[in-house]
Amino acid sequence: MAEEAEVEILSKLEKIKEIRNKTVQLEKVKNRLKAELETVENEETCIQDYRTEMDLLMQEKMAHVEELRLIHADINLMETTVKQAEEDRNKSLESAKQLFQDLRPLKHQVDMLRSSVGLEKLPDIREAGEKLPLEWVITFAYDGLYQVLCRLLEKQKMDYMPEMPDPTSMFSQNLVAAVAAQTMERASTSGMNKPMESARQPQVSVSHSAAAAFRQQPPPMKACLSCHQQIHRNAPICPLCKAKSRSRNPKKPKRKHDE
Repeated sequence: MAEEAEVEILSKLEKIKEIRNKTVQLEKVKNRLKAELETVENEETCIQDYRTEMDLLMQEKMAHVEELRLIHADINLMETTVKQAEEDRNKSLESAKQLFQDLRPLKHQVDMLRSSVGLEKLPDIREAGEKLPLEWVITFAYDGLYQVLCRLLEKQKMDYMPEMPDPTSMFSQNLVAAVAAQTMERASTSGMNKPMESARQPQVSVSHSAAAAFRQQPPPMKACLSCHQQIHRNAPICPLCKAKSRSRNPKKPKRKHDE
């Protein structure tokens, strides 16, 4: 009986020990669970704050997008306005150039009429305080001077044309005289060699014609076996793919004759 009681007591002690260990483990798990729940609550609060901040940022972004859209619209409007203003400026500039061009001969006529009756000429447009670009005045003055010079040269050419010899005829006469003198000099110095030179002239002409015909013919070509591009027939290596060029009809080696 005593042994059975002792065994029962030992088994109860083992169970108590196991209960204690499980209880300690349970407390640890409960503490970890509590910590995780607190972390979840904290993160949930942070997430709400983050979402609120993100909403504010999105609103600010949309506001900036709207501002950028308005800015781009203003830029496009200004570009259109500038282009229209440039077109108007160019039209006015062309009209002003045409009016200035028409004004020059009219002023010249008025000045001639005033000079004929003893009056002074009208002041120049720039001297009168008109806002005209200087390059206009220079350009039209140069054009007028050029036209005057052309008319003077044409008049002088028409006046002196019968007396002036033709430079082309003079050049041809001088050339004929020089060739004749050179021919007579050669005939006097090498009279014996004239038949030989006359016999060589056909050969020289034939050789020149043959050389010209040879230059006109294209070089002999063949197709590369690797890249199929046209290369020179005697090229050992293709310049494109660097492959060795092989002839489709190779020459057979000649047999040496027995002595």
